[in-house]
Parts: sequence; structure tokens; C-alpha cells
Amino acid sequence: MKLSRHTKVAAAVAGAASIALLASACSTGGGEEAGGDTTLTITTFGTFGYDDLYKEYEEANPGIKIEATNIDTGGNARTDTFTKIAAGSGLSDIVAIEEGWLGSIMEVSDQFVDLADYGIEDRAADWVDWKYGQATDPDGRVIGYGTDIGPQGLCYNGKLFEAAGLPSDREAVAELFGGADASWDQFFEVGKQYHAATGKAFYDQSSFVWNSMVNQLEEGYYTKDGELNIEGNPELEERFGWIADGVASGLSAAEARWDWNGGKSFVDGTFATFVCPGWMLGVVQGNTETGGGDATTGWDFADVFPGGASNWGGAFLSVPETSEHKEEAAKLADWLTQPEQQVKQSEAAGNFPSTVEAQESLAADATPNEFFNNAPTGAILAERAKGVVAQFKGPDDSVIQENAFQVALDALDRGEATPEEAWNQALELVNELTQ
Repeated sequence: MKLSRHTKVAAAVAGAASIALLASACSTGGGEEAGGDTTLTITTFGTFGYDDLYKEYEEANPGIKIEATNIDTGGNARTDTFTKIAAGSGLSDIVAIEEGWLGSIMEVSDQFVDLADYGIEDRAADWVDWKYGQATDPDGRVIGYGTDIGPQGLCYNGKLFEAAGLPSDREAVAELFGGADASWDQFFEVGKQYHAATGKAFYDQSSFVWNSMVNQLEEGYYTKDGELNIEGNPELEERFGWIADGVASGLSAAEARWDWNGGKSFVDGTFATFVCPGWMLGVVQGNTETGGGDATTGWDFADVFPGGASNWGGAFLSVPETSEHKEEAAKLADWLTQPEQQVKQSEAAGNFPSTVEAQESLAADATPNEFFNNAPTGAILAERAKGVVAQFKGPDDSVIQENAFQVALDALDRGEATPEEAWNQALELVNELTQ
């Protein structure tokens, strides 16, 4: 097994995080049951929207049983995956891999099946070309079936906007932020207007806004050649300054990521906007409902995003070499990522598909999403996907985001560091993580 020093360090740092399992199920390779059934195990994270699809597949394939494990966040899923790779056992028959840590997976790509052996090349044209390319390792082996991508729109609370004297109609909101020419300058300007009218924060916390900004750059934490691209990078320094000004202007609520006060902050007016790649729609809805809210709480989804097209996230389904049921696992992963299933996944979780046919289906579908004030979320995401190309992610990209910049931005949000101190803290942590 080829584990680079970078990967070992990153895994050790990430391993300090607790791994919260939302669904209790076996996370080791599947086996044969007493009655002759084949049990396939699958590990996902966040909100995949697969529960009904699992049942559908079992009904259509007698003799196949699916045991699903879902880990709360992509960062904890990364820890789980690399811990089991290092141990040489314990991986499920199918493992979901997040785009943000695909670069580190590519350093151990020989631990995953070449899906060309199971016909994935016949489907190459199904996906947008860059998605298929992302899952291809330097040796030309394809190790993942593409699930979703993460084009971003803007979630906002229409009731809170109205109370602040701002427009709430989603088309007017899109124009408020600049429409096709939407910029971060305008986003922060509107935020200052909102804060002046209400005295409240405009967005939940700084790290998600920062991550969205970084993803819009042609090159982010790494150059396309795989070199670190942070220290002395004027584009990153400029955007960090924008974030710092937003914090100084009272626009960040300094919320805890993935908690939001048990979802109550989505309900009680703590903040009014939320950066929303497609998969975050399920996060917004789920947390609002957990916090006691519903469709009347006021959340909406606008066809606009500051700075233009942006991709945050997306995932792949991979089959580890340790699986005892590689062929059956590949069949299930292939089926779950077919256009028809990707449309169903989008309906269940808000995820935006990576297959061209599924994208076209959603683009033509103006079905209202009741929770988001009847916004046609699928059609909006299809529009936001235009021009999206995923940024190259180096081996420690997600670790840099979560264990360096998130830490520094949290300190900035809480008033525990000046902008200069927070930036220097991020650089120091990056150096520690990538030595």
C-alpha cells in the first residue's frame, strides 16, 4: 500500500475527530447470509438520498441485501476511510468518496477496483467530461462512479429579508445581489444593509463563505501541477480580507458548523443567508425541521451566486479491493449512479446530478419545492451548473480547509484573533499539516 507522508500526517490529524455514525450498520465487507443471500455494505456521508433506492434495488434483485452506514460529515467519512485503509480491513463493499479528499485517495488508488473491469468505460459519455476525468488515476484506472456535483445558489430567508426592508421575491433577490454580474462586494454590501436594519448577522459563519470563494478560483489551495498555492497568493489574501471585513461588520453569526444550535438558528432569525451547493438544500431543510421549523419558516432559493459559477463538493462511489463481492458491488454502484436514479436522488436530497441526461431532466423540470417557498430548485441548480468546472484538489485539500482555515476563521469569527493573526495561524497550520 502506498501511503505518502502527507497522507499519514493528514490522516493522523483528521483522526482526532470523533466519527459519528447516523445509521448503525456493519461497515465491513459484505458476506453470505444463511439463506444464500448476498449482503452488500455501503458507507456514505451527509445527505445522499439513497434510502428508497436501496429498497428499490433489493426488490428488483432478489437475493441482494444492502446494509447502509451513513457518517455525519465528509470530514469524518475521510477519517473513517483512511483509518480502515491503514488497517487493511473494514471498508464496506462500496465507499462514497468526497471530491475534497479525492486527491488523497488517488495516492492510494491501488486500494480500489479499476471499474473499467466492470464496464464503466461504456458509460464515460454519461457524465460531464470533467467528472469522469476526476475519477481517473494517473495510471488511467477509473476508481469511482460519479454521483453528484455541487453547483451553488443562494439560500435566503424571505421573511427576514422583508422585515429588513429588502425584497423577498427570488427574482428580485437575484437582482439585489447583481444577477448575472453578482459579486462578493455586492453580497457584503447587502449584508451590511441587513445588519444595519436588524442588528443581526447575515450568514451563519465565515468558513463556508470562504470555501465558496476559494472554489471559484482557477487554482485554489493547490496549483494544477499539484504544488501548494497558499503563502503569498494575492487572490487568497484578498478574499481573506473580504471575510475579515464581513466579520468586523457583524455579518457572521459565528455558528458551529453542522450544529447550528440544534437547527434552531435556522428558525429563530440568527442569520438570513446560507451558501447552498445542491447537497446543502437537504442540510437546510433537515436542520430547520430539527430546530422546530417547516416550510413556513421562510427559506427560499435564488438563482444567483456571488462571484459567478462555483462548484462545492460532489462524490463518487468506489469499490475497495478488499470487497468480497466486487462484481455485485460494482453493479449496485453503477445502478445508483444511472441518470434515472440520479434524478430520484436529487428529488430526495436536493443533490445535483453529474450525468448529462439527469441534468437535462432537471433543467426541464420546474417542479416546485414546497419547503423552499415552491422554488424550482432542480431547474435553478441546472442554471447554476452552467460554466461549472471542478477545481483541482491536491492530496491535503480537505484537511487544509477543515484543520487550518476553518480553525483560523473560527478564531476570527469569535474575536479571538485579528485578521493578521488568523491568516498567520492558517499558514502555520498548513505548514504543520503538509510537512
